[in-house]
Amino acid sequence: MCGIISYIGEDASRLVLEGLKKLEYRGYDSAGIGAIVDGKIVIEKNVGKVEDVFSHFDLNKLSSQIAIGHTRWATHGKVTKENAHPHISNNSKIAAVHNGIIENYQNLRKFLSEKGFKFYGETDTEIIPNLVQYFMDKGENFKQAVFKAIEKLRGSYAVVLIHADEKLLVAARKEAPLVIGVDEKGYFVASDVPSFLDKTKKVIYLYDGDVVFLNKKIEMYNSGKKVKRNIDTIAWNAEQAKKGEFKHFMLKEISEQAEVIERAVQQNKEVIEHIVNEIKSAKGIYFVGCGTAYYACLEGSYLFSKVAKVHVNVAFASEFPNYTHFLTPQSLVIAISQSGETADTLAAIRAAKSKGSKVISIVNVMGSTIARESHQALLQQAGPEICVLSTKSYTSQLAILTLLAYAFIGKLDEAKSELRELIRYIYYLTAKNVQEHIKKIADKLKNVHDIYIIGRGIQYPTALEAALKIKEVSYIHAEAFAGGELKHGVIALIEKGTPCIVLTSKETEAEVISNAAELKARGALIIGIGPNDNELFDFFIKVREAEEANSIVQIIPIQILAYQLALLRGLNPDQPRNLAKSVTVK
Repeated sequence: MCGIISYIGEDASRLVLEGLKKLEYRGYDSAGIGAIVDGKIVIEKNVGKVEDVFSHFDLNKLSSQIAIGHTRWATHGKVTKENAHPHISNNSKIAAVHNGIIENYQNLRKFLSEKGFKFYGETDTEIIPNLVQYFMDKGENFKQAVFKAIEKLRGSYAVVLIHADEKLLVAARKEAPLVIGVDEKGYFVASDVPSFLDKTKKVIYLYDGDVVFLNKKIEMYNSGKKVKRNIDTIAWNAEQAKKGEFKHFMLKEISEQAEVIERAVQQNKEVIEHIVNEIKSAKGIYFVGCGTAYYACLEGSYLFSKVAKVHVNVAFASEFPNYTHFLTPQSLVIAISQSGETADTLAAIRAAKSKGSKVISIVNVMGSTIARESHQALLQQAGPEICVLSTKSYTSQLAILTLLAYAFIGKLDEAKSELRELIRYIYYLTAKNVQEHIKKIADKLKNVHDIYIIGRGIQYPTALEAALKIKEVSYIHAEAFAGGELKHGVIALIEKGTPCIVLTSKETEAEVISNAAELKARGALIIGIGPNDNELFDFFIKVREAEEANSIVQIIPIQILAYQLALLRGLNPDQPRNLAKSVTVK
């Protein structure tokens, strides 16, 4: 969600502004920068995109060696200039940017109001710099006041503070991502690595409870004690986080999926086999995730049933705590998350660990909280995914789950071979002529109100993910159903011209075509996706038969369809309204 980027070192404000632009993918509605200039905190913030907020602003007015920046996605308070970050204390000495939710902010706000503090917005964040001021007014120095203020906060937070009289950048985190970037001239503090990846690949991941003071050195505390954290080196490079020749990150990341499958195939054999052994020894296996990751989990349950003959329970991470009554120390929870910071997934794995269960995670971000809190983490190695919508991370997750299912029956090499066979065809599916064909279909659908998608077996989760992609980016209502469920009520929604996407495969073709005939008889416009055309189809997208890997190849044309629908409807596919890349609040 909201994005933080701060810097202490030379030319801080310019670097923070550049970082804000790189954080736009997280989703936001306002932006701002605060800097210490000639012993005073100067703030520029407003509603709108970073480019708009700062287009007529002279950045020299923020020339500083200490600056904090933020892109806000509204949680507490309306989308207004007053609610945009940074927020400043009543004495104008302390400023803060913050991600997360302070659950006891109303009580703290009432307490501070009774002490004479004034509030000018509606956010929970505004209490933080004023709480620090309160403790300083009571005689504490800046560092001591920060510690006391942090102790009062309940909920989740990643917060960065500055003080007009201190050459310090202060950061603290609890259940919200925050990472330090270490370069030769200073330190970054950010929500996410891409905001500073072109400046340094050296990072320090903060743990829950860490409070950090940065100037020429790092002072780090946790629970009042000094601690040290390792400096890691990011495997990603800055070019991977840029659009290059592509107009949008979404299309770039769709086009990278052949490479992503190749990197999945190169996963360490020993790591895969170790996870498989954990699955074999577990008594009760659970896959948990949110959104697209949940559909990958559902797909995984089909794969394990069909290939490995193993039952796997699947749950939305947000609902998983309701299943903890069944958990034991012999249970295994496999959590899937692109960011590794999803709040609901974190809550799920913590619930599992509270019961003594083992947790393994499949994540794309090295050093993420979920990776660190799991007993073992498998890195997807899909590279940075900047578009809010998950595309390449989803196919990466499917490929890894395919490897695990086949490794369970001793056929890991066979799975790798089958996945490599897909790579050439994925290149075909993302080729320009295929994109143009799909664009013609999108042109027919751009003004519709509803799209329905059906699949059977392993393609039912694909249909669910397909519906999510369409509605996320085009704002067209899309809904997916198992083909056999049509006659149990859903078919009442079909009328003349209703678009229905039908996913077919060698295994399910006969039954799915029968479902398509039922839809066609009621006037539906049928779009077929699969290995064989059919006279029932008004439009057809050919996708080769890939058996257990059908879901990997069949989702790609729908990703492209969703992208084209967004463009034709005049929408930004990289930053859909109301959505954020990493959902770090419950």
